[in-house]
Amino acid sequence: MTKIFTPSRRGVLMGGIGATAALLGSRASAQDYPAPTEVDTGSVRNGKVEFENWRAPADAPSAPPPAPLPPEERVGFAVVALGRLSLEEILPAFAECQRAKLVALVSGSPEKLEVTAQQYGISAENCYDYDSFDSIKDNPAIQAVYIVLPNGMHREYTERAAAAGKHVLCEKPMTVSSADAKAMIDACDAAKVKLMIAYRIQFEAYNLKLAEFVRDEAFGRLVGMTATNVQTVADNGTEQWRHKKALAGGGSLPDIGLYCLNTARFLTGEEPVEVWATQYSPEGDPRYAEVEETVSFTLRFPSNFIANCFTSYGARDDKHQRLNFAEATVDMPNAYKYMGQQMTIYRRDGDTTGGTRLELTHNNQFAAEIDHMADCVREDRIPRTPGQEGMQDHILMEAIYESARTGQPVKLEPVADRDAFRGPPATIRM
Repeated sequence: MTKIFTPSRRGVLMGGIGATAALLGSRASAQDYPAPTEVDTGSVRNGKVEFENWRAPADAPSAPPPAPLPPEERVGFAVVALGRLSLEEILPAFAECQRAKLVALVSGSPEKLEVTAQQYGISAENCYDYDSFDSIKDNPAIQAVYIVLPNGMHREYTERAAAAGKHVLCEKPMTVSSADAKAMIDACDAAKVKLMIAYRIQFEAYNLKLAEFVRDEAFGRLVGMTATNVQTVADNGTEQWRHKKALAGGGSLPDIGLYCLNTARFLTGEEPVEVWATQYSPEGDPRYAEVEETVSFTLRFPSNFIANCFTSYGARDDKHQRLNFAEATVDMPNAYKYMGQQMTIYRRDGDTTGGTRLELTHNNQFAAEIDHMADCVREDRIPRTPGQEGMQDHILMEAIYESARTGQPVKLEPVADRDAFRGPPATIRM
């Protein structure tokens, strides 16, 4: 009688890899599997793995697989400051980067620096405090820094990074004034390093699609826009840097209202020719002794497109924009959030009005902007959002504050060219 041997799971595991390979090999040789086709296996072209579309025409094709650079070819970044934004968003985003890598950390807190370095595998010699920051010049692994300090410190650390020969990606707002912005641009120009401002919305998939609709006049002329960015701040007796003018430069306007301002400019490529504004702060509230709580402002553009914008630290979280075209309305909840953007297009559908929900693949906005900066460093290109883009927003915010102070509209010098303060469009990798 012939015994049939059936290997147990324990036996295979005890036998190790060799036994397992032998078992699989003998089994494979006993089977006549059909040969796979290129639809399933894909192929390598120009150093990338590519697959043919496997879906029927009724479905959108799947995105191509990521094609990250090998680690040794990626641009090394030092993240300067380990506050909420760095720890909650920016450091995790490096895991999704394809052109950049995290190589160093800078913090004034030794305990936080040690813990974070262990979490992200950063060696002790690549950890710096603010006193030793200038010594990054001797670290060739660091090619760029991402400055995530309070606004009032951006100029100092941009100038110090430039003096160390490192490229600079700086959080928005760029700084606290247009004069400081100009000094940052001059310092980076003199050091021949790149300066990019981290306007993540200009790298977000839904807002990029919206800009395409605007510029292609997909729904006719853009007539108006309503943009709201509001959130609350705790009233618990604990001071925040956002309430100190020297560190923040202002209140809700430069912090969150800037998204409304910059997005209106980026969607159209135009620059405002007139602003009107009013602002309000609760009387006697110590949080607003130096900065404002609420600002409402209107921007008029050369095409007579009008953007009505509202920002506040006093209203429940809402980050919404609606665009009114001649032939459609586009509604975007969560427009300025880190994730969760939505877009619904309302337009005529025969004798009725129909709403179409557009579904795009969400991307990590922070990874997209970091990779764009890495591309610019590797390829010696001007960033899409250079220092000039940040300085223009400061010029406009100063006009908004002036209008709110005087109660009168402020006229601005016309700018003829579209995207006058931006570099070439970015390649966004999903």
